[in-house]
Amino acid sequence: MTDGRCVTSEPLPLRERKKARTRAALSHAAWSMMLNQGLDAVTPESVAATAEVSARTFRSYFTSIEEAILDELIQRYLTIADQVSARPAGEPIRDSLMQVLPTAIAEILGERDDIAVLVQAVEDSPGILAQTLVMFERGRQRLAEVIAARTGTDLARNPAPRLLAGAATTALSTSTMMWATRATELSLPDLIRACLQHLYAGIPMTADTLVG
Repeated sequence: MTDGRCVTSEPLPLRERKKARTRAALSHAAWSMMLNQGLDAVTPESVAATAEVSARTFRSYFTSIEEAILDELIQRYLTIADQVSARPAGEPIRDSLMQVLPTAIAEILGERDDIAVLVQAVEDSPGILAQTLVMFERGRQRLAEVIAARTGTDLARNPAPRLLAGAATTALSTSTMMWATRATELSLPDLIRACLQHLYAGIPMTADTLVG
């Protein structure tokens, strides 16, 4: 049984590092174009030109513009599980989530106005919605694996890690939506903490426990 700590991986070969940089540059260009010019402006050709590569190169990395737009964000989002894994051995898993998630997600998402653009794109574009769901689902799966490792739980036989990971993921998506749409005056980290506290308390639904 492992203690759930993160293991340092070997550096990638030069070729793989170059491919990773190209992929990141394409995704960053696609994301920036969506924010600044709108979703309709994002095409394989326009993204490739911005990143100074060919449209053929774009298509060798991504199957759709939606995948390109969200790829960099997804890669950052998936590091959350690694941060939970790196928490001190023996720390209760719910405490680890409370320590990591509020700060990590705020750093990953960045500016509220940018995420508000993404939220609108999710409403307007089935492709963006699909990729956003991919992000949360991949994050949930990875987080469940970390929770199982840190708690010594058999992920194949015990539903608890998946349930906790799913609940935490729902807390993140709910918090992000409320924050991006300015449905609350709370900061994003405080909103995430409040959502996690509701979950840990069994989600009491009395008026005085609702997030204001």
